[in-house]
Amino acid sequence: MAREAPEPNQPTRPTRPFRPFHPFRTAPRPGSRTSSQTTALATAQRPWVRALGLTAVVLIGAWLGLLIVGNVRTPVGPMDATMTLRPSLSGGTKINVSPLGALELDSHVAPVRLDVDVDRLDPVRSQALVEHPERLSGLQEEISADVRDGTTELALRSCVAVVSGATALGLAVYRRPRRALAAGGLALALLAASGVSAAATWNPKSVLEPKFSGLLSSAPSVVGNARSIVTEFDVYQKELARLVTNVTKLYDATSTLPAYSPDPGTMRVLHVSDIHLNPAAWHIIGSLVKQYGIDVIIDSGDTMDHGSSAENGFLDPIPDLGAPYVWVRGNHDSRTTQQYLSRMKNVHVLDEGRAVSVGGLRIAGSGDPQFTPDRSVDPQGDPAERMTGIRLASALRDQERAGTPVDIAVAHNPVAARETDGTVPLVLAGHIHKRHTEILPNGTRLRIEGSTGGGGLRAVEDKEPEKVRASVLYLDRTSRRLQAWDEITLGGLGLTTAEVSRHVAEPPEPSPSPSGNSPSPSP
Repeated sequence: MAREAPEPNQPTRPTRPFRPFHPFRTAPRPGSRTSSQTTALATAQRPWVRALGLTAVVLIGAWLGLLIVGNVRTPVGPMDATMTLRPSLSGGTKINVSPLGALELDSHVAPVRLDVDVDRLDPVRSQALVEHPERLSGLQEEISADVRDGTTELALRSCVAVVSGATALGLAVYRRPRRALAAGGLALALLAASGVSAAATWNPKSVLEPKFSGLLSSAPSVVGNARSIVTEFDVYQKELARLVTNVTKLYDATSTLPAYSPDPGTMRVLHVSDIHLNPAAWHIIGSLVKQYGIDVIIDSGDTMDHGSSAENGFLDPIPDLGAPYVWVRGNHDSRTTQQYLSRMKNVHVLDEGRAVSVGGLRIAGSGDPQFTPDRSVDPQGDPAERMTGIRLASALRDQERAGTPVDIAVAHNPVAARETDGTVPLVLAGHIHKRHTEILPNGTRLRIEGSTGGGGLRAVEDKEPEKVRASVLYLDRTSRRLQAWDEITLGGLGLTTAEVSRHVAEPPEPSPSPSGNSPSPSP
């Protein structure tokens, strides 16, 4: 059957393209927008949403970049440290000294904080400060310069870190290179603004006014003011050494003590003790060795202050003092200190009753059984000192029976020294920072020396600096008995006064040796 043709005046309907039927597809209503068009329109109508999202991407990306690669290792004074930038509302610098605590410095004002984590104390640079304490006066400038150099390197690394972090996160979020580059540029601008703010407010003097936390909160009272220690220290030690020389010459020329006049053959022993890390002591000892013609130097301990390996360099002048150096460990000297000294030329370390022949004398000694800077160990007190003295006395008796009697015994603590009574003619000690001489009940003479270091560098913090003390002992070359001694007393830190007084030994007591005979000279 044929299809009727349309009438001439009837309009033709347009042909629609064929679309397969989908049961879950809803045809858009006329005039409606797709979901993508709706989102784009909403974003266009709310630009702050886009800005907020970009800011979040920049901040998170920059922080991740700093966290991953934004740090540098650099020296800061005598320390090796790791420097890192961290977001902060107040800025400043925080120096973490694990496990002791932290120091906070108001070094700058910016939305970033500089964290300095101290990894270790460099022994070489620390040794230089110990050997030359006058450098402490320039430590402020040195630390400021180190921090400034480290900050410059950190700024360059941080630029790369924040730009890379923000760009990478922007690319991951937006998947558009233009948006990612915008995020990296904004991160760089933010870091640059922070750097300008930090540079404009940089305060190098903040290192002099730190805020302490943790165990370091007691540091100001323990360490004291470094500037007051070194203000006139260099001048002081040079003047004191010169004064010792001049007073000694004057004493030799105008001595009015005819009761005892040492002859050229007399053995001369310089007794020093409790130097406590005072570099001026080496100048004084060197001058006394030269002026008095010293044969042997005996140090009865506490040469150090904390016994740390960083302090060992302080001991390096000893081989050049001009005389053999005999040493026993004090309660501020560690086994590390003892090992360091034992490897030195011309140094004799005595411990556990060990005896040596030095300068024509037979000398034996024992180190202090306690190391008080180690707070992890409970102090054992006088009982431990007495046991050390008893063992030393036993060793002295063994030497006597072997035909090599000891002329001088040495112990740091007088409690230990007293236990040697009757086994040796002379025993030397220190520890109490005061001079004392007495003859013990069984005939042994006990001589306790004061502090040759004037109590150490910290003594300058006291109202009256502790005096520097040393003694020259004169012993007869035949009997090797003490005949007389000169007590040298010098003004403490900051003072240039000197006194020399001579004391003559009482008539010799009966020999404490069982045979009663004077020992023959040792080889």
